[in-house]
Amino acid sequence: MIEHQDYFATTFPKALSIVKEISERNCITITTTINTSIEKVWEYWNEPKHITQWCVASPDWHTPKAINNLEIGGKFATSMAAKDGSFGFDFSGVYTEVKTNEIIAYTMDDGRTVRILFTPFENQIKIIETFEAEKENPIEMQQQGWQNILDSFKKYIENN
Repeated sequence: MIEHQDYFATTFPKALSIVKEISERNCITITTTINTSIEKVWEYWNEPKHITQWCVASPDWHTPKAINNLEIGGKFATSMAAKDGSFGFDFSGVYTEVKTNEIIAYTMDDGRTVRILFTPFENQIKIIETFEAEKENPIEMQQQGWQNILDSFKKYIENN
């Protein structure tokens, strides 16, 4: 039990903060656990050359462009498109919090917020991503789409 004390002392307050945030707003949380180092997770999550390889919700989509200025007040923009050219969109926003290897928070261009926690435990990294739902699409559809992107990240990083 003592060997896990640091993990619980840092993770539980973060998790309770997320639960509070979710209860106060219309938020969705997705998670994954990755078998690699926090340094590799941070690099692959934030470098445009990697973002373009994993930021897709399904195999029939791709990410032709990613720009990322990872600092408070910095902007990011990711272009996602169907491979057949039938549809595409830009996903962009401004960072509001950045703590290397720990937390990324940002506000999307439409005003919704996102908070991502990166928590090392033993030889794994737990990623917890919480975002405000938009009103146009069902919650389940939004949750599945964002989870698919997170699963794509996990697959990409664990295979490279």
